[in-house]
Amino acid sequence: MKNRLHHNSNQFKNQSLSKTALMATLHCLSGCAIGEVAGMVMGIALGWSNAETILLAITLAFLSGYLFTMIPILSAGYNFKAAMYIALVSDTASITIMETVDNLLMLMIPGAMDSPLNSLMFWGSLGSALLIAGIVTFPVNLWLIARGKGHALAHAHH
Repeated sequence: MKNRLHHNSNQFKNQSLSKTALMATLHCLSGCAIGEVAGMVMGIALGWSNAETILLAITLAFLSGYLFTMIPILSAGYNFKAAMYIALVSDTASITIMETVDNLLMLMIPGAMDSPLNSLMFWGSLGSALLIAGIVTFPVNLWLIARGKGHALAHAHH
């Protein structure tokens, strides 16, 4: 009986951990997607090179990703410097992986970066790249959260 209870306890802990990692990944994906989409749309609309467009998209993705974490921390009464530190420590790995995968895929999908903004090719490629980036990032978030790192650090301050 004791072994069965221990097994059920671990199963519950693993499910809870997976749920937390999924929520952290969706949180990161939401923040990154806002900046990524804005950067891609602006760069392509302005006729910028792929490198300039991707640099803008990455910059805006980090900015919006960190802001997604900082806003509830600031609302909880922390000052800007503390909120920024918590966001940097908790989200940098996740955002970095997500942005690396997303932008590499956008470069690898033939025509994705050259498609007009009103095309299914552009939006389908960007949506697929973001989805795959989220899938790749999930196990990293799971590993970090299981060790009390990553987005788990931000949750302690909400």
